[in-house]
Amino acid sequence: MVIDYRKRPRVDYRKPPRPPLGTPGAISLEKVAARAPGLVSLYKTAAVSLAKHAVGGQRAAVYLVLDRSGSMRPYYRDGSVQHLAEQTLALAANLDDDGVVPVVFFSTGIDGTAEISLDAYQDRIDPLHESMGHMGRTNYHVAMQAVIDHYESCGAGDPAFVVFQTDGSPTSKAAAEHVLCTAARLPIFWQFVGFGDDEFRFLRKLDDLPVPGRRAVDNAGFFAAGPSPRTIPDSDLYDRLLREFPVWLSAARAAGIVKDAVPPRPE
Repeated sequence: MVIDYRKRPRVDYRKPPRPPLGTPGAISLEKVAARAPGLVSLYKTAAVSLAKHAVGGQRAAVYLVLDRSGSMRPYYRDGSVQHLAEQTLALAANLDDDGVVPVVFFSTGIDGTAEISLDAYQDRIDPLHESMGHMGRTNYHVAMQAVIDHYESCGAGDPAFVVFQTDGSPTSKAAAEHVLCTAARLPIFWQFVGFGDDEFRFLRKLDDLPVPGRRAVDNAGFFAAGPSPRTIPDSDLYDRLLREFPVWLSAARAAGIVKDAVPPRPE
């Protein structure tokens, strides 16, 4: 089977190109408190987890990918997806300096793209979801390729950290596996998060694909958030999100996939 990844909708983001390596760090607590006071607690909790996993001070462009397959409807209605978006934005404020997270909604194809930011995140996800109409099947590969396209086109200097949420296996497992393995040579880490009571056998398989037999480095992590993801304490959520990220960073640096930041020259 030949899979043509070039035949896909054009994804139009407003997120600007990333600044060069070595520029000032992430958004300060004071700025978060001024622009998004509702995220202060999440911001602090994420910072603790980043430090615990020895990636405090790491820079990364953060993306959020959200499943819109039909079975996801209850998780939009009960606020679980909105809550994950807020947790992701607070993490991004520790890792990125623009306070913006591109969001890709997918089902059979790309259902829509948007942004959440420190200035516009409250009660944002469900209205966006409702505006996108029919909820289809579950094609991971189209969403993954959309992230790759954006990352490569925006001139990013820092690695990317992708929070990829889904509640089941993809319709095309071969396509998802192919994109993940091909993307292992890019500075992109995929953190899959499973909502619901699915066994997630395919995602567990993706997480364990052999290195170097199938991919250059282990570029993915997975954890199951269960049928009530909002009940997971924020500290636990961040620890699970970040569990495999530092391991990937080390392997990707050793393989030359992630370049070390060059310190700015003293004036």
